Amino acid sequence: MVRWEPDSRGRLAQAAMALYGEQGFDRTTVAEIAERAGLTERTFFRHFTDKREVLFWGAQALQELLVKTVIGAPASATPLEAATLALEAAGDLFGQRREFSIQRQHIIDASTELQERELIKLASLAEALASALRERGVKDPTAGLTGEVAIAIFKISFDRWVSEPDPGEMNTFVRESLEQLRGITAAQ
Repeated sequence: MVRWEPDSRGRLAQAAMALYGEQGFDRTTVAEIAERAGLTERTFFRHFTDKREVLFWGAQALQELLVKTVIGAPASATPLEAATLALEAAGDLFGQRREFSIQRQHIIDASTELQERELIKLASLAEALASALRERGVKDPTAGLTGEVAIAIFKISFDRWVSEPDPGEMNTFVRESLEQLRGITAAQ
């Protein structure tokens, strides 16, 4: 094995995604991932804590983007408007990685363990949004409710975006989901 190669993380992630797609997440070992990438298991563990992290290592960057966008929203923005700006920033980010997003979602959908991990990630994102709103001076329960609603909109929009054959931008689904929410709440 080569001692050092550039972009070890990227090569490991690419190898893992290929193997997860070919033989399933549960049947893929770290040893197989490292071998496919031409690296050692030790190198794998320098980049990822376990094989699930290949699918979830970007969660922190996503959370930071959402929080930064909410905090940086105009002072006049309502809580939902600030959260919407954050969702649109995430939509722009995901738009650059649609094929990866589709592949990742198929892998998650095939594993109960990964579905559970995804739900934990979404709950963490909702709480991060709520905390960012609190930092803007939004009180509870409004901050918590807005964080939860925003992540529900994100999840529904994301699911639609990766499911449709030629969906265009993810933000189209974000805006449609927001309009549906407004329609639901106006009808009450």
